[in-house]
Amino acid sequence: MSKQLLLDKIEKKREDLIRIACEQGLNSNLAIEYSQELDRLLNEYNRLFLKSSSKNKSYLTPQTV
Repeated sequence: MSKQLLLDKIEKKREDLIRIACEQGLNSNLAIEYSQELDRLLNEYNRLFLKSSSKNKSYLTPQTV
């Protein structure tokens, strides 16, 4: 899945969650389901695009002087 497609899915699910939470409350079954789906999408994004890029950043490793 492309990065942009995944970001689009995350944004759509976030919008859906906000709408449902406003209509039915945060504890509704549908809001919980949407929240879990959003969590899965965010975890997938982190796994695919954040963890791999953070390995290459020098500021994450200790520097000796």
